[in-house]
Amino acid sequence: MIGFMLVFLGTLISAFGQPQESNVEAGGIIMIGPVPIAFGTRRGVTIAMVLALLLMLTWFLFALLSRRP
Repeated sequence: MIGFMLVFLGTLISAFGQPQESNVEAGGIIMIGPVPIAFGTRRGVTIAMVLALLLMLTWFLFALLSRRP
């Protein structure tokens, strides 16, 4: 409930506040099986790809460690 209220108040503040110019860079990755689909700005995609690679390596490491007796 508190999270919903914070999102609602943030939306109201940004809608009725002073317009500001901002330089936003974002990116994301959707993994469909082994195929990554990247979207966003070049910097955002690069950061998202590095984080996705680290996440995959961490998952493989935990998978290997959990198999050993």
